[in-house]
Amino acid sequence: MHQMCWDRKLLENAQGRTALVTGSARGIGAETASLLNKHGCNVIITDLPSTVSHAQELILSMRFPERAIFVPASVTDWEQLLNSFKQGIRAFGRIDIVVANAGIMESRAVLEVETDVNGEPIASREGFSVLDVNLKGTMNTLQLGLHFLRQNSLSEHDSHCGSIVLITSTSGYFGFSGNAAYVASKHGILGLFRASQPLAEKTRIRVNAIAPSFTPTRITAGFGDRFEKAGVASNTTEQAAEAIAFAALDPSCSGTCCLVAGEFVRELEHTREQVLSNWLGQDLLDALSGFRVIVEDMGGYPLPPAASQT
Repeated sequence: MHQMCWDRKLLENAQGRTALVTGSARGIGAETASLLNKHGCNVIITDLPSTVSHAQELILSMRFPERAIFVPASVTDWEQLLNSFKQGIRAFGRIDIVVANAGIMESRAVLEVETDVNGEPIASREGFSVLDVNLKGTMNTLQLGLHFLRQNSLSEHDSHCGSIVLITSTSGYFGFSGNAAYVASKHGILGLFRASQPLAEKTRIRVNAIAPSFTPTRITAGFGDRFEKAGVASNTTEQAAEAIAFAALDPSCSGTCCLVAGEFVRELEHTREQVLSNWLGQDLLDALSGFRVIVEDMGGYPLPPAASQT
């Protein structure tokens, strides 16, 4: 167990940098963009076209509104998201920080299959949308982030080309909430985060993740007061945004995932490595470690040939 205690002076590292934050017209994303801008960071607010009024209001409220632009884009649309990166680079010269924040949650239980008037089961379009936005959207953002950040010269602050922060959730670790599509997507983001580390290290890009516990936002509206009345620890959007900003700006922070639950900010990934022998047993851990060494010696898991499309 490791409680993270960041030096607030790290926020000074935002000065003169540029951050692209997806899903940032409202909620945690907006709070993150505003915090970075407050400390001198250029920000590219990327969100759906329908959020333009929220984005404009956010920019006007910022300390340095001239250092912020809104580029409408869906993270599920590669061309739109690519355009947001290009527009940001055109406006500010380069992108140093990418925050993959965009996410949604289903409004009904997707595993309880609905039927049509004839009693035939209906595919859960909403469930697929959650997977598309949360997982595919994060993968798109991660891919483009790695592509553009590796083109940067090394930063004078931390000898890296940039940093990427993926937003997962406590649901990405525990999954007890029952909203299957959301839980699956957040587990998937954790997989992307772990799988990205070899390439991130090779290209001198820091990739970290943040796993907020319950945070009152638009997608949790309607039941947040129950947590407050029960005295259960929850976050403010400010607390989540601070954790994201520190992960993005701390030069020593790489390959970490921090769970944020109110006053608790605990690093999970390095802690997990320390307890694997207790969890798996040393004999199984040794067996799996041998497999890992072989794969690393081969430069990664050998990929199969592409499947025929015919």
